[in-house]
Amino acid sequence: MPPDQDGTEKPDTSQDYTDLISKTASVPVIYGQEAEHRGEVVRIDYNTRDYAEGTGRTRTNTAYVYLPYRYGENINQRYNVLYLVHGHYATAATTFEAEDGLVRKLLDHMTGNGDMAPTIVVSPSYNYGEPTPDYVDADPYCEALPQELVNDLIPLVESRYRTYAESTDAAGLEASREHRAIGGFSMGAVTTCYALEHTLAYFKYFMPVSADCWSLGAFAGMNRPMETAEYLADIVRQSPYADTGFYIWAASGTEDSAYRETLVQIEAMSQLTDVFRLSNLTFHEKDGARHEFRPMAEYLYNALPFFFPNGQNGNMDTYGHLTISNTVKDVVEHEAFNGFGLFILPAERIYDGGMRLADVARLLPYHNYVTGEEAVETINTMIDHVHAGNRLFYDIYSDSDKQADPRKNNTGLFFFRGEPGRPFAIVCPGGGFSYVGAIHEGFPLAIALSKMGYNAFSIQYRTGGAQVACEDLAQAIDFIIRHADELQVATGDYSLWGGSAGARMAAYLGSYGTQGFIGIEHARPAAVIMGYTSHSDYTADDPPTYALIGDNDAIASASVMQQRVNNLQALGIDAEFHLYPNLRHGFGLGTGTSAEGWEKEAVRFWERHISRKN
Repeated sequence: MPPDQDGTEKPDTSQDYTDLISKTASVPVIYGQEAEHRGEVVRIDYNTRDYAEGTGRTRTNTAYVYLPYRYGENINQRYNVLYLVHGHYATAATTFEAEDGLVRKLLDHMTGNGDMAPTIVVSPSYNYGEPTPDYVDADPYCEALPQELVNDLIPLVESRYRTYAESTDAAGLEASREHRAIGGFSMGAVTTCYALEHTLAYFKYFMPVSADCWSLGAFAGMNRPMETAEYLADIVRQSPYADTGFYIWAASGTEDSAYRETLVQIEAMSQLTDVFRLSNLTFHEKDGARHEFRPMAEYLYNALPFFFPNGQNGNMDTYGHLTISNTVKDVVEHEAFNGFGLFILPAERIYDGGMRLADVARLLPYHNYVTGEEAVETINTMIDHVHAGNRLFYDIYSDSDKQADPRKNNTGLFFFRGEPGRPFAIVCPGGGFSYVGAIHEGFPLAIALSKMGYNAFSIQYRTGGAQVACEDLAQAIDFIIRHADELQVATGDYSLWGGSAGARMAAYLGSYGTQGFIGIEHARPAAVIMGYTSHSDYTADDPPTYALIGDNDAIASASVMQQRVNNLQALGIDAEFHLYPNLRHGFGLGTGTSAEGWEKEAVRFWERHISRKN
């Protein structure tokens, strides 16, 4: 079946691939209508070379560039770029013209409603406006397009328009790759896979829709899936972009003739877990969608907010950014944190509002490796998040609950969005139940998890003891599950993370569930990740547990942690213990220490226990 032709042949779904699949969210009906404010589509004709046939002769090619409404009004604004490649029987012009301008209308609405950060979309062409008689004949032109993009079109586009590329030489394009994606439908997806093969250094996000990888030959991804997967894995292994340095967001429709070839390849790739994991490889399907262009709107609607979330700071001037010379009062009273500024730094500590952020470590006596520079970086990330239109803080108790117990005014959730529909994680910062050390142990970890695609929350809880803190954590779990549609998170396979006192909270909820604290029952977490605590209590119902501590911890006992892990393992519960050298208590992300990067290993542990339906 030609990958760009629809027909009556049904996809082969005889094998069970459902553990890899997530459903796409439907596009709002109004997004198919003309928006009040429309962007502009600009045609670009440019000189290039014959990369496909290797003659080196000069050719002229055409691309179309979608510029969002009001592009150009703010000279400090920078834009992400998606290079969206058409299918075989289409041309560069088709992308914004097909289906009565469906994609253009979608982009207008997404831009106007703030669904994504400011983004330019470019429609290039591998066929120079003249489709080949047979789609297989287009293969060498598809393979050549990524080289043409990097050498010719991207430098032209990203020097003409205000993108994140400070320069358009190889170094400049590589430095700005996190703000660049490539995707395509059918033979455009084949092209996208070639971009992964040849130009990984210049794109972070890859969106192949309804086709497999042809690097080892036509339909090799379907017919030789493991060989193709190993080939692509080797490319990633040999690059500096392994782990979270790239993301493949693949998609197809359940009635698409290319559904099987797409999914078989993704399934094979997912088996190579040293390279491809849920933090960099996902598959998304649209029920009933066939092999045609129209479903691309829904795939874009789901993918673009993940690639370029609205929390991303695209403004090259600053929106009330702080420095280490600013004071605690500047944080508490910052307009971005209206109503919850007290919770950014430990609200329970008595401190001088004039204290400089350079001295923030003084507010966290049970923590180590705290620096003003890292705290300010975290605070500015949160400021940008709010500036971009995202809601950062959520109350977990009602007004009547707070009136009944005023201490509940000091509770809530900070939300750092990942990919819509993915599982959530709650991070519980420590502080000996006397303060909440979120600035070091909560927000940075939640931000890191969100960058891996997971929906991450950092909890602000009542201090004074484990009981009230665990009640707040149980309430937070209930809140998230009840508001899952609004928050766009999956309700299954969530994880609980904590350090020190926060680790006790996570462990208690893992052992006894929400019903042990608030009388409302929800599924227990898929995994508990606990750092540096002497918590020894456990049950036969405990979830899989990942424990970590430094060997120079003067507060928590490494031997107690290891014994608890041994006890869980004896019950047949998956549990791991990790001891890091030369490390003290309360290290948070452990930046610059022997534990740096531990959260990535912990995510891999969690992913072993995710059903992969999310």
